[in-house]
Amino acid sequence: VQVEESAISLWNWTVTKHMGAVISDEQRAKLRFVACRLIGLCEGSDPPEGTIRRHILMSMKTGKGWIDIGKAGLADGFLENAVSSIEKLYAKLRKGSEGEADIEVHRADVEKSLFKVLSYQAESAVAQGEFQKAVMCVQRCKDMLMKLPKETCYLSILCYNFGVETYEWKRYEESSFWLSQSYDIGKMDMKYSVGKEMQAKVLRLLATTYFEWDCSLYLDKALKAISLANQENLHPAGFFLKVKILLKSGASDEDINSALAEFTHFEMSLDFCLNTAKLLLEHGRESVGFDFLKSVPERFESSPDLGKITLLHIEFLLQNKREVLAKQKIEEVIIGHYTGKQLLPEALNQLHIILWDRAAKHYEEKSYSEALHWYNYSVSFYTPGQIDQNLAKLQRNMASCYLHLKQLDKAKEAVKQAERCDPNSIFTKFSVYKIAVLEKDTDKAVEAVIEMGKLAEKPSEHEDKLRVDKNTGSNLLSLAAQIALENDQQIVAIKALEYLSEHLQDCRQLFAALKCLVRLMLSKVMAENAEKRWVCLKNHGTFILNYVFSAALKKLAESFTEEKFTGDMRILEAHWFRKVAWNLAVQFKESPEKMRDFFVLSFKLSQFCPSDKAVLIAQKTCLLMAAAVDLEMGRQQVTSSEQTELFSQALEHLQTCKEIWKVLKLTGDFAKDPTDTLLLLYEFEARSKLNDPTLHNFMESVWEQPQIEIKTLEIIASLAMESPARYPVLCKKALKSALNLHRKQAVIDAVKFSKCLHSLINISLPTGLTDLDTCVLQEVWDYFEDALSVVSSTDAYPEMEILWLMTRAWNTGIFQYTVGKYKEAEQWCGLGMRFLNHLGSLKKSYE
Repeated sequence: VQVEESAISLWNWTVTKHMGAVISDEQRAKLRFVACRLIGLCEGSDPPEGTIRRHILMSMKTGKGWIDIGKAGLADGFLENAVSSIEKLYAKLRKGSEGEADIEVHRADVEKSLFKVLSYQAESAVAQGEFQKAVMCVQRCKDMLMKLPKETCYLSILCYNFGVETYEWKRYEESSFWLSQSYDIGKMDMKYSVGKEMQAKVLRLLATTYFEWDCSLYLDKALKAISLANQENLHPAGFFLKVKILLKSGASDEDINSALAEFTHFEMSLDFCLNTAKLLLEHGRESVGFDFLKSVPERFESSPDLGKITLLHIEFLLQNKREVLAKQKIEEVIIGHYTGKQLLPEALNQLHIILWDRAAKHYEEKSYSEALHWYNYSVSFYTPGQIDQNLAKLQRNMASCYLHLKQLDKAKEAVKQAERCDPNSIFTKFSVYKIAVLEKDTDKAVEAVIEMGKLAEKPSEHEDKLRVDKNTGSNLLSLAAQIALENDQQIVAIKALEYLSEHLQDCRQLFAALKCLVRLMLSKVMAENAEKRWVCLKNHGTFILNYVFSAALKKLAESFTEEKFTGDMRILEAHWFRKVAWNLAVQFKESPEKMRDFFVLSFKLSQFCPSDKAVLIAQKTCLLMAAAVDLEMGRQQVTSSEQTELFSQALEHLQTCKEIWKVLKLTGDFAKDPTDTLLLLYEFEARSKLNDPTLHNFMESVWEQPQIEIKTLEIIASLAMESPARYPVLCKKALKSALNLHRKQAVIDAVKFSKCLHSLINISLPTGLTDLDTCVLQEVWDYFEDALSVVSSTDAYPEMEILWLMTRAWNTGIFQYTVGKYKEAEQWCGLGMRFLNHLGSLKKSYE
């Protein structure tokens, strides 16, 4: 009993709190659910009549509550309980009845509850897509209407609602069934019918359902439904739908005229008439449509909105490519405007839109004279001296047309008018800018760009909201830079780009603009013939290097804080710019400094890309190339300070490159890659020419390398003595190592051996010295013996080298003779004579 009382209290509390909007529909459904379940638990095996009735009511309302909040699945159990309780109640009432009269009363009472529960079950079934179950429930309700005629209206509207829901879900077959049921039920009892207006509404939706389901298949049904609807209650929507169906069916003009005649005397709004005319004209029924349109003014003679009819007429003449007739109509409107027949402001605005759209269409087709014709129509509606922002836009558009037609004076006049009407517009400043660029007025163009830059930071409150957004400024500044480049005005282009990169924050817009500028420059360069291409590239190179790529690099570094510019976007942009920088570096073969700068830029940009193998290879190559160019320029510089700067810079590039190379070698096999050799040679040259005190330590690791090549050693020897470097000890060591490697060859290359030996003797035995150390002479003697050994074993030793060896040995002997070292002199002269026997054609000359 206590639980039952608590459940009833909870139920009643829920009712009162919901009425005061204290709890939501969902909360109410949950509280009802709890109260109803508690009551069910308290019910005994033979509950009294009042308890059963209460249980029926609570189950019905709980089920309906779940349906209303869109949780129909939870309603089914409660509705089934309600049906079960109704059956219990009926059995109990029959049992306690004294006669037939009582039973009839009880049956009627029970049937009302059952009808309601069945209707709820139908709602639940429709919500869950259980069409057959819903049909069965409604059919049972329909069968009960003979005894419950007052429920006719309710059931008819319920079926209509089902029809609306299923129509919205595009279940046209189900929708047509429910709407047909709604109409049929509405006819069952005229006393309790929904009324003609509602019946017509049902039929209109039924006709629409057939029309959208499959017009070709259900055309007759759609026409029948809409005809019945119009018979029940004549309504503009019914008229419009009938015309729509007839048009879709391909009915004759005569049939459509008949349908229009049905509504001749029916009161319709002007907009409705215009929509009907529009429908006819859109379906290509020009004759019927224009006739109908001509009849409309007679019906609305006193309406101030008559201009709408004229506008529609003009629009459809234009759509049907009857420009001449449209122009006549427009000229009539212009005459009317100055003779007291003005259009209402709204209609006039619409006409301006039509005129501008037509002008814009001709502009896109590059028919600039025709575009001006339509803009002039629009100008006709403005009085002289009138100040209006729309007039400013109009004048700017006309200026653009004049520019394309090369009519600069007229363009200037149009821009002056725009300035008069709207001087603080970024678009007006842009028009001023274009004129200044074409007139080569750099100062005025720069001034206009500065004004545009300021306006881009704070868009004017008066600007057209449809056209000005946060990207407008960047778009116009980007375009300004392009126009300047197209007209060879780099100073102006730089100024535009400065504002673009410094003041505008949208990364995507900026990168789009920068890429556009690069493409424009490159396309301009490539358009030149081979002879002029380099000059053009050279002229634009500084601009691209100093502004475009620098701006891109700067923005990539800053973009980490911008949420809308994702990591993937950053990577894509970095890849694009690094590749273009690489390609430009390759193009600048005739300008080493710019080549170096573009390679360095490409490397810096690549640091914003993931370090995959391809990027690492590109980075390594960029740095190697930059170092190579620095070394080459260092060899050619006159001042020592310039040389020092270039060699130091090369060394920095090489140190970074070495770190990348270490990582790269872990990714695969680079056995045939010459990078190790290049790094060694470049670093040796840079350190030696910088007189680096760590050079000897650096070379210690080189001598220990087992795979070092002869050619590498010979280059090291050469570099060691190349000014400003002078390291004879290192040179000699490199040559000795090279000579040892030559000796180890299976077949000695006599030509290469001779050159290496020549260099080694030259560095070891300076010409003209007489007080040579005995050790030095002995060392050099061994080199001559080596030479004799090779000369004796091959005919390939160059004769001129043999002659040179003979002469050097002989002269060394002569130097010894002059200082009284006769024994040494005899040995060296004898050594020289040993080479004599190996001379060919020259032997007789020296014997």
